[in-house]
Amino acid sequence: MPFEPKKTRNKVESAYKSIYLKQTVIDQLDQLAAKHHTSFNNIVATMIEQCLEDIRKEEEEANRGE
Repeated sequence: MPFEPKKTRNKVESAYKSIYLKQTVIDQLDQLAAKHHTSFNNIVATMIEQCLEDIRKEEEEANRGE
């Protein structure tokens, strides 16, 4: 499935966190943000949310198999 950043119109309660990333990762995320006409933050938040959803689905599937 191709990567699609989340839409930012519906804001939800949020908080600030600092993270340290390799410069090469930052450069790739900046390029992706420019490609999709969105912010670096939106790209990172979307990726994290998608990863967490994938983990949740994997755990559900594993629990069904027990």
